[in-house]
Amino acid sequence: MDKRALAHVFRARLQSVFDRSRLNQAAFAQGIGIDRSALSLLLSGRTVRLPRVETLLAIAERHAVTIDWLLGLSEDEGVTGAMLSTGTIETTEEDGASLLMRWHAEAAGTKIRYVPARIPDLLRTNAVIAYEASAAHQSPLAQVEDAAFRLEYNRAAGTDMECCMPLQTLEQFAAGAGIWSGLSKTARAAQVVHMSALIDELYPSFRLYLFDGRERFSIPYTIFGSTRVAIFAGQMYLVLSSAETIRTMQRQFEGLIRHARVHAHEAADFVRGLKVG
Repeated sequence: MDKRALAHVFRARLQSVFDRSRLNQAAFAQGIGIDRSALSLLLSGRTVRLPRVETLLAIAERHAVTIDWLLGLSEDEGVTGAMLSTGTIETTEEDGASLLMRWHAEAAGTKIRYVPARIPDLLRTNAVIAYEASAAHQSPLAQVEDAAFRLEYNRAAGTDMECCMPLQTLEQFAAGAGIWSGLSKTARAAQVVHMSALIDELYPSFRLYLFDGRERFSIPYTIFGSTRVAIFAGQMYLVLSSAETIRTMQRQFEGLIRHARVHAHEAADFVRGLKVG
């Protein structure tokens, strides 16, 4: 489902919830923590932007519907689909953006743990996103929107995210080695400045740890609180939700942090000190 179709489904379901509430726009908006003009815009169809995570949660909680239903991922508006103890495959091509939005929203108030495939999405500049998307023959638009959503999520009060990755990934990026050999020095320097500034801004709600990739290895994955682990596999996610699997992946992540060479309070300085070649 693309962003425009997703916005259309959300708008129709929001209208349904609003109509059933028998409230006027001012009262409905107040109940979900936004102003009347923002609600009017969401209902009007004049924008394809979706509301903030906090607003989605407020609508779901106050009006007894699920986030899945609001985003068109389920036809059951009152019951969240049962989690599978075995793995499921979710493709990023069809509804990756809305899946990530749902998973982050459902994990609000809990700790999210994240091992990125490359540079963490919320820390990437648009130039880096465009470069990586072009190399993979993908449109950068969805990735730009996803990065903006993740950054907005981490700027919200009460969020808690730990990120752990090999320090060599950042060193190779700064040097323009490997997959980044075609990215200009100017773009790489701008990414380093952007990334270090965001690490400073978001700390301590976002904490970046760097381990030595020669000592440790990890596949890219995200642990969404105690609800699921999403393992990134290119154009799809392998989603695991059994309690034992989640605990195992949490222990693996804690092992990466224990072996970190650069700790969260040192990460911004480490990034600033990278030599861009």
